[in-house]
Amino acid sequence: MFQLKTLTILGSKAELASLPDGKLLINTINAHSFNTAKKDKLFAEALTNGDALIPDGVSIVKACKWIKAKSQPKERIAGWDLFEFEMEKLENKGGTAMFMGSSQKVLDLIVKRAAVDYPHLKVVTYSPPYKPEFSDEDNKAIIDAINAANPDLLWIGMTAPKQEKWTYSHWKELNIHCHVGTIGAVFDFFAGTVERAPMWWQEHGLEWLYRLLKEPKRMWRRYIIGNALFLWNMTKE
Repeated sequence: MFQLKTLTILGSKAELASLPDGKLLINTINAHSFNTAKKDKLFAEALTNGDALIPDGVSIVKACKWIKAKSQPKERIAGWDLFEFEMEKLENKGGTAMFMGSSQKVLDLIVKRAAVDYPHLKVVTYSPPYKPEFSDEDNKAIIDAINAANPDLLWIGMTAPKQEKWTYSHWKELNIHCHVGTIGAVFDFFAGTVERAPMWWQEHGLEWLYRLLKEPKRMWRRYIIGNALFLWNMTKE
């Protein structure tokens, strides 16, 4: 059974520096992904069996305290925090960062910004077909592209739970040596196609509310119904 109280979750941004080198799968968890994993066995396996799980939601941090979970994260670690940490780390030594996911338009904007923000990095991209499920041929093409690039850092951005399930399912086929982060929305944040909440909202744990106010028709179910469902799930832990 997928339960928050038994998950191993990273405790703070400072602990990102302690993650070992080599092939490592890093996923994020928030209230929405927790609710989804309760109903999706493969997604739950991906989150449970990855190498590192970061609390990308103040609700996760608070809930771990309420239910006296095994992990007691001290702060939210957003996907953006992971992205900045890993990119700056690689920038300092040089290497190849690969972005797999999203549209070619977004990827082109990522390449353009990365050239300014991270001038010592080579950036490789791959835009997969836009469809609910990939064919065997699609999967092979993606895997071959990743293996051919042999990146020093790999970002997967296809929104949750698709990105986590795909990476977990094909983990053994990826002949790479680097950290892999499933960070969905960060692709759009970095490209500038979606505006991230201002710092005040982030610091007060209200980034979700900002997104709801900006896109109420798309986000109301996720945040209003989803947050209530998350609280209900916590009462059962």
